[in-house]
Amino acid sequence: MSAPDAIPASSAAKKQDNPLTDIIVNVILPVMLLTYCSKDAEAQDAKAWHLGPYLAMTLAITIPLAYGVWHFIKHRKLNTFSAVGVGNVLLTGLITIYLFSTDDPTTRRNAPLFFGIKEAIQPLILGSLFLLTHRSASPLFNAFIYNDALFDHGRINKKVKENGHEEDLSRLLWTSTLLFFGSFCLSAAMNLGLAFYFLHDLDPHATNWRELYNEDVGRITGWGFLVIGVPLLVVGGFILARMIKGLKALTGLETEMILQAR
Repeated sequence: MSAPDAIPASSAAKKQDNPLTDIIVNVILPVMLLTYCSKDAEAQDAKAWHLGPYLAMTLAITIPLAYGVWHFIKHRKLNTFSAVGVGNVLLTGLITIYLFSTDDPTTRRNAPLFFGIKEAIQPLILGSLFLLTHRSASPLFNAFIYNDALFDHGRINKKVKENGHEEDLSRLLWTSTLLFFGSFCLSAAMNLGLAFYFLHDLDPHATNWRELYNEDVGRITGWGFLVIGVPLLVVGGFILARMIKGLKALTGLETEMILQAR
């Protein structure tokens, strides 16, 4: 009875984590709210979807936050990436509350610095988790790239042990983890640059400053998804190819023997 029970559990786990849902809730909806709904609802040319800067920002923060809390309560599982995303949303809210609560142009002028640091922190925290969990029982790198759904760990470990290459395998995993961490550092630098690029010319004296701020934050959120995702995909593909090449050298096995059968 144990085998049949294990299969549905695995399938259910896969259905719980839908990347498309995460993208819609955490990226697309906030971007649309900040970009299209931040205009003053009391203006003469206001449309039905114009909610004003305060309400638009509140919804853009509340929706991803509520989804993250709901996901945790429903599945009783803390997803590392979701947790960092929720932290990012909370930081956005705190910075926005601080900036919206003042009319001081000097404080508003610091918006690129505040938001840039916040945007850089997210990928740095994620990348650091790969380093911190490297020697743990469940390295994050193993869950993300070197996982047993893709690689045949049993066969690989057996051949590595037979060939006396345990230390070489550890070195391969560590250097690959460092490369992956490097991609997060690149994302952090690019996120910092994005924040300054979009917010540097925001006029702190503008009467609709909050509306313009929201629109720029929406652009940063949308582009930030690409800035983090593209380096991860490129570096991830390179690391995957590097892992396969290295494992072939350590085990003497061909690619189809290293990877799980499809």
